[in-house]
Amino acid sequence: MNRLLIKPANFILAVYSYLRSSYSGNPTVAGMPVFIGVELTNNCNLQCPECSSGSGQMQRERGFMDIEVFNKIITELGPYVFNINLYFQGEPMLHPSFFSFLEKARSIHTIVSTNGHFLSVENAEKIVKSGLSQLIISLDGIDQESYSAYRVDGCVNTVIEGIKNISDAIEKFNSSLKVKIQFLVHRLNEHQIPQIREFAKKLKVRLRLKSMQIINNEDFVKWLPLNERFRRYKLINGEYVLKNSLPDRCVRLWLNPVVTWNGKVIPCCFDKDAEHVMGDLNNDSFREIWDGPRYRIFRKNILSERHTIEICRNCTSGLRGVKY
Repeated sequence: MNRLLIKPANFILAVYSYLRSSYSGNPTVAGMPVFIGVELTNNCNLQCPECSSGSGQMQRERGFMDIEVFNKIITELGPYVFNINLYFQGEPMLHPSFFSFLEKARSIHTIVSTNGHFLSVENAEKIVKSGLSQLIISLDGIDQESYSAYRVDGCVNTVIEGIKNISDAIEKFNSSLKVKIQFLVHRLNEHQIPQIREFAKKLKVRLRLKSMQIINNEDFVKWLPLNERFRRYKLINGEYVLKNSLPDRCVRLWLNPVVTWNGKVIPCCFDKDAEHVMGDLNNDSFREIWDGPRYRIFRKNILSERHTIEICRNCTSGLRGVKY
């Protein structure tokens, strides 16, 4: 097959198998993933209270991805995927070989999400020249008080300076890199939305206002914004529950897996603690895992009783009317 046709053909196969499985209730898979998330590390320099990594609630081992595992991912999935996200849990720029991963992924549309504390002038220029397609930078406040309410141990001035460094480097090298500021909306910063809009407009970067996932039941009142548009949850019988009705289907299981730093393949980005390991790339090929028995069983459970799966209870896939 013509190499230019492999990715669109794979996309059609993957989507068709998802739709067929959803309507029949019997999981079948055709093709390979269309998108993939890769966790370079689950270590982080911040201690965000509603983050599995930053809060210290993560139970799995901490570490950094071996470049050989990444080589295996690129070699096997590179011909098929449209997009690769070089982030999951943790801060990807903490990886000692961060720029080597960017170089390896150069031929694929690649996105990195960072908390913005490592965007020095030198790093900004290296990122801009690396071939990276999109950089997402988290900025959850326009002053230190609002910012550090959630980004514990973070410095808002460092992040703002980093965003400016990236902006300057893009102009200097006439780069096509797309930059997006991500503003996690919560009760303590929602009043600054007009200011963050103005800031993004001034620097000519995109802005994403994102709803907040809450993992600690006692913290809903503290974090839930007053604006319903930015709430993932609703109060029913005294309990906050996700607004999502969790229908028995999920496109992520057919299109968008995640690989953890140590080569474990998990079903999606909501499996923060890698509770549902589908296979290990250190032992098997991706195709063997993708078509394997663990995936088949998990997909079958998604199609019949998704509401019983714990990681789905904070999932925004299919959630309507909420910024996520």
